[in-house]
Amino acid sequence: MKEPAPASRISSGPDIAVIGGSGFYSFFDSDAHGVIVDTPYGRPSAPITIGAVAGRQTAFLPRHGERHQYSPHTVPYRANMWALRTLGVRKVLAPCAAGSLSPDLGPGAVVVPDQLVDRTSGRTQTYFDGGAVHVRFADPYCPGLRAAAMLPGTVDGGAVVVVEGPRFSTRAESRWFAAQGWTLVNMTGHPEAVLARELELCYATIALVTDLDAGLTAGEGVRAVDVFAEFERNLGPFKDLVRAAVAEAPTTDCAHCRVHDGVTLPIELP
Repeated sequence: MKEPAPASRISSGPDIAVIGGSGFYSFFDSDAHGVIVDTPYGRPSAPITIGAVAGRQTAFLPRHGERHQYSPHTVPYRANMWALRTLGVRKVLAPCAAGSLSPDLGPGAVVVPDQLVDRTSGRTQTYFDGGAVHVRFADPYCPGLRAAAMLPGTVDGGAVVVVEGPRFSTRAESRWFAAQGWTLVNMTGHPEAVLARELELCYATIALVTDLDAGLTAGEGVRAVDVFAEFERNLGPFKDLVRAAVAEAPTTDCAHCRVHDGVTLPIELP
């Protein structure tokens, strides 16, 4: 990859981005260039790389950094999403690792959630620190992007509960989540999804199941080494699925994710 260039030097940018989760640190095999983007919220997790997927200009950003230097609670979520919009991105696919809360969804399953439950604490989850701006969020994921990700072998729908981390859940927590009917547990889906909505970015998650959560199995519980190993085993096909979703993603505007019509915002969006 070429040396990253400042964003001001990029004449035309991508309209779609992929944010890679744990173990998903690169996306393009060749012909990609890096871009450095400064934002009012600091720099994003890493330089953003831009390349072509199915002939479509696409941005890629590793959520945890190029060497996984950001834990879930320290990821610069506001800088990440702001930087992508600055480059012209209006659609974001967010592949991630997740634990399963159902014995019917074992490791290797790929789920396209349709709901989100926030159980984080202390994370900044808005750009609107001043002014009364209330954002519609009943359906947190873009229907158009979800449809693009619904490829053969994927599971349609389910609620992902986002926990603070970096620790994994206790057995009691895991059983409680499962008893609510929630499908997956993850550490990074919030505030990323709501920040995307505030920026009027279409956003959808594609979750690769890496483990059965602690309440579903006996033994030692979830271990990070096992999560990373399972993700690595499935990484090649998972990247292919994400590339296919990029190719299928709509190129038109999305009314569902345009939430500020008729509203005067306290800040100017990039």
